[in-house]
Amino acid sequence: MKKNWRVCLSSMFAIFLVVSATGCNSQPATSKTTNTSSSTISNAHAVVQKSPHWSYEGDQGPEHWGELEQDFAACGNGQEQSPVNIEHTHLEASHTQQPLQVHYTTAKASILNNGHTIQINTAGPGNTIVVDGTRYTLKQFHFHHPSEHQIDGKNAEMELHFVHQSDNGRTAVLGVLIQRGTENKAFNSIWSKLPKDTTSQDAALEEGINLASLLPKDLHSVRYNGSLTTPPCTEHVNWTILEQPIKMSADQISRFATIFPDNHRPVQQLGARELTADK
Repeated sequence: MKKNWRVCLSSMFAIFLVVSATGCNSQPATSKTTNTSSSTISNAHAVVQKSPHWSYEGDQGPEHWGELEQDFAACGNGQEQSPVNIEHTHLEASHTQQPLQVHYTTAKASILNNGHTIQINTAGPGNTIVVDGTRYTLKQFHFHHPSEHQIDGKNAEMELHFVHQSDNGRTAVLGVLIQRGTENKAFNSIWSKLPKDTTSQDAALEEGINLASLLPKDLHSVRYNGSLTTPPCTEHVNWTILEQPIKMSADQISRFATIFPDNHRPVQQLGARELTADK
């Protein structure tokens, strides 16, 4: 009996030592906070997230966005999602669609790498577009590699998105496809400041940006109702895709691709939506 008592006491002492050691080595749990508001355009690529809770690959990639958070549900079950494949055989000529009006000037701007793209924030209310009678003010523009929208099943090298908001909170995005070609000097002031790593805040660009020079001369467009192409994939976004692309040199494209090898969402089903073209 005395021997069994000593064995029991020895075992209890060993267990006590293990529990004590485990408690000393444990780390306190950390919590992550994210901004998932779907009501403001500032969250479309705008929030810098040190530990991004969505990405363009793996378990947090586009096919899983709708599962990651309740606020992202539209990414998985939305009926009017973007981007789409613009097939010319599906284009319908609109007799009521008004020509796109672009009122862009030279603007002060700042640049950041938000972990998902390079974003340029513009200051002031002076740069606007008018889409079918509604005026939208430019808030920011950013880039995707390769393009998100397809033309007849083919992606362009890159795509540029100008994100706007109306006075009543509606969102309109102007998309410009980028093909490989000659150097585009209009982007030199931006490309000279491309942040390679995620930045905690945007940095002012010394030179103002001539926004009109970033667009092609021909503003004929295709329009459709869609969504943001990043979480939360909010719908009721007015999309305008210019038919004429702009060009960038292979070096310019490569410099962006080095930072973001692939930051595009695959095309979504068009469904019953119409693709309307200018007359």
